[in-house]
Amino acid sequence: MDKPTFTPSSLASSRGAIHMAQILLCGITFVVGYIWGHPFHTYWIYSMVIWGLLPIITLVITIVEMFLIHKFILVFCMDWDDFTTGMAMMASLCTFSTTVMMANFYICRTCIWGWIISILSAGCCVLYSVETFRDKCESSRSATYVAALPGFWKILEAFVACIILTSLIGYVGNPALIWCIVAYAIPLPLTLLVIITNILTKLKNCLPFNINLFTMIFLIISVALYISAAILWPIFSFRGNPRPKDCPGNACAWGIQFLVAFMTYVNLVFYILDLIFTCRGICGFKRP
Repeated sequence: MDKPTFTPSSLASSRGAIHMAQILLCGITFVVGYIWGHPFHTYWIYSMVIWGLLPIITLVITIVEMFLIHKFILVFCMDWDDFTTGMAMMASLCTFSTTVMMANFYICRTCIWGWIISILSAGCCVLYSVETFRDKCESSRSATYVAALPGFWKILEAFVACIILTSLIGYVGNPALIWCIVAYAIPLPLTLLVIITNILTKLKNCLPFNINLFTMIFLIISVALYISAAILWPIFSFRGNPRPKDCPGNACAWGIQFLVAFMTYVNLVFYILDLIFTCRGICGFKRP
């Protein structure tokens, strides 16, 4: 077997240049956020984790491709093109969410740091979106799962679930809302497990059960859980709790609860659509 070869020319390619720009800009955004030292809020912690984690992942991907290690990974483990495209898609969604959060909660006419961090985050989103668009348009890159429709649904489901869990508020002492948290939390790790299993093709082939059948059962359970949350969360969050007149849209607990309710319906639609497409693939349902 050939040894890994150092190929610094990969850094001079358009893909390498995009990766270097992503690492640099995400690093700057993280440092600026750390220097700002804003009080710890769940949205702020979420954003700092995203800005800190993405450049590390991008750096690892860059090193792997620079030493051509991905050619060995392709043989023994997984589809590298599919994995990296999926990571770019997830990074685009995450940086988009951080940009919206920063713009909504920390921008005002005199909030210079809020403007700076929002613009930097938007730049990160643009860079990862460019990589995603570039990978999807490149015909030589494979799209076996994550970059194809089944994996795309799973990425959307995991992303929305993260937003919901980050936004939870006002559930203390309310058993119905605590059940909703359980309903939100159970599908997320299983969704990630399905994604990882389908990426690691060798592992998938060694499983003693049909992963597609497992996925369909998991989706049925997820749909049932989200239906219960879609009913209970609005009832027990808004019953006798109208929106306060003196509560602005960017700093209102009621508004955050409404966001959770809205994203619950969004993810319910995603899981239902995913279940329909999965059933069509497993059960052989075809369009006339």
